[in-house]
Amino acid sequence: MEMSVEIGILLAYGFGILILYILGYLFLVPLKFLLKLIGNSIVGGLFILLINWVGSNWDLHIPLNLLSALFVGVLGLPGAILLLILNNFI
Repeated sequence: MEMSVEIGILLAYGFGILILYILGYLFLVPLKFLLKLIGNSIVGGLFILLINWVGSNWDLHIPLNLLSALFVGVLGLPGAILLLILNNFI
C-alpha cells in the first residue's frame, strides 16, 4: 500500500471519532440541563411541603403540583414567596 492511502484511512477514522464526540456532546448537554431541572423541581416540591407544614399555623398554603414545584425549583426562595403571595393575598 502507498503511504497516501494509509494517511487517508487514518484521517477518516479521526474525522469519524470527532463527529461521534460532537454528537455525544450535543446529546449530553440537554440531558444535564434536564437532570438539573428535575432535581431542582424535587427540591422545590420539598420546599413547598415545608412551607405548607410551617404555614399551617397561620393558614398559609401553596398547592403542590408539578407547575408550582417547577416554579419554586427554578426561581428558588423568591419563587416560593411569589407563589405564597399570589395564592393567599391576591
